[in-house]
Amino acid sequence: MWSEKAERVDVKTKYDHLAQWYDVFEFFIEVLAFTFWRKKIFKLVKEKTFLEVGVGTGKNLRYYPAHAKATAIDFSEGMLKYAKQRAAKMGLDANLKAMDVQALRFEPDSFPNIIGSFVFCSVPDPLKGLRELKKVCTPDGRIVLLEHVRPKNFFLGKLFDCINPVVVKRTGVNINRDTAQNIREAGFDIEMEKNLFGNVFKLFVARPRKAAD
Repeated sequence: MWSEKAERVDVKTKYDHLAQWYDVFEFFIEVLAFTFWRKKIFKLVKEKTFLEVGVGTGKNLRYYPAHAKATAIDFSEGMLKYAKQRAAKMGLDANLKAMDVQALRFEPDSFPNIIGSFVFCSVPDPLKGLRELKKVCTPDGRIVLLEHVRPKNFFLGKLFDCINPVVVKRTGVNINRDTAQNIREAGFDIEMEKNLFGNVFKLFVARPRKAAD
């Protein structure tokens, strides 16, 4: 029987075990594409106070604005260990915490900017995680997410659906999520949805939806 807690623990365990090899596995795609896309995220971050969810091994740390008041979280202590080491080598003053995006322990309306890169493909309940972001995002704030999603092409979409169970079992990553729909359902309005590679890799900018008068 499926259990959210069991799935969460399973994904966390996968990332704990993968942590020491994570940067090696992603080296080529990081050089070819991800590095360039990560820079795009921080061109959109105007405030120096922000939250990064799913900091992983800390690949985004080098792009943090000078004198940033940054908080970064990850639910994998294994991944977070490498992020902390990277921050220490850089002399970066960032608040790195072990925390699950599905259960954020911050006060409501705490952050004017929230960022994440390739996070909501692996969160067991992405809608729950996005709703947590809405809770801690200021009413006039925004989220900036770099994500890979289910292709819109009919045949590619079906292919991703077919192989997704295998990919999830091996890596904990879902390759067929409709992240745009999840963002909207969580209570955000998308102001930018930019294709970075076909319509599989996307950059999203969204703001909390204003309550109707």
